[in-house]
Amino acid sequence: MSPFFLAVIEGFYGRQWSWADRRAYAQFLSQQGFEAYVYAPKGDHFLRSRWRESHPEESWQQLLGLAAHYRQAGVRFGLGLSPLGLNYDYGAADRDALRVKVQSINALKVDTLCILFDDAQADIAGLASRQLSIIEDIGAASNASEIIVCPSYYSFDPVLEKVFGTMPDNYLQDLGRGLDSACGVFWTGNKVVSSSYAINDIERAAALLQRRPMLWDNYPVNDGRIISNFLHLKAFSDRPWQLSEATAGHWVNPMNQAALSQVVLRTLADVYRLKEGYDGPVAQQKSVDQIGDPVLGRQLLEDLACFQERGLSGLGTDELERLQGVYRCFEHPLAVEIQDWLAGGYIFDPACLTD
Repeated sequence: MSPFFLAVIEGFYGRQWSWADRRAYAQFLSQQGFEAYVYAPKGDHFLRSRWRESHPEESWQQLLGLAAHYRQAGVRFGLGLSPLGLNYDYGAADRDALRVKVQSINALKVDTLCILFDDAQADIAGLASRQLSIIEDIGAASNASEIIVCPSYYSFDPVLEKVFGTMPDNYLQDLGRGLDSACGVFWTGNKVVSSSYAINDIERAAALLQRRPMLWDNYPVNDGRIISNFLHLKAFSDRPWQLSEATAGHWVNPMNQAALSQVVLRTLADVYRLKEGYDGPVAQQKSVDQIGDPVLGRQLLEDLACFQERGLSGLGTDELERLQGVYRCFEHPLAVEIQDWLAGGYIFDPACLTD
């Protein structure tokens, strides 16, 4: 893998992608210059709350096929494991269960194994030491060529302490000091959902973690109670190309809408390829031109501000009906997702947080 690379991590809550969507992304990512994809949907409970259990046979066969599909496409395939509960108790029985789980994951021949400690209660004494033990045991059992960790506190955003408890003293420093230098660490920036990135803030995180972080960019993801009302379709902005020098990789968490996410993802490679010459509106037009339907492309650009800024809850009945009629006229995956979104098919369900 390159010293700096682009990647997608399917790491959102709510309605999940289909297996067909996931397979289609292998070719898309290869064409767009992305080097890796990680399967880590919050809806896969067998990687989270039920991690001790094996996947049902049907979904396991889908995973085996997906991993092989990405290898054939020349895109690195990864998987995210969230061993929930081990922050509190990590005894011999837990170690055995974790080893068995990782050995089963080895059958997938993943390139990247992500160990995700995010979004769980974490105000625990000795948290870093406990997690380092978990990471060491996973690494000893895994055949993955790369391991990346998401800390419990993965941003400077104070909301994490409000929701998951006060961060233990020196947690990030202790974690960074104890990790193998080859291990990557995810970081979302100053906010959980960062609208922009400044190099000095990334350097501050790097000093704490004692390595260049893997940037986990929560744009264009739209999986929350508020943001599920919006379709984030605008080209990437406020991501300086110098991030390629300050981070070890730029990982994007996409929307619940797989096809629409591609409209945004196509613009990211231009940020780093064109550097100072990057122009968001030009990249936007270039991406829309690749949809393959000029009429739909023009319509999408016309409605982009409505989808991005006003959102579903901001639409009146008449406008909602008009938009539904407009996009019903197109037979295209993007139009299908828009119709579904307009019909309330992606409204956030808080139950997805209780896995």
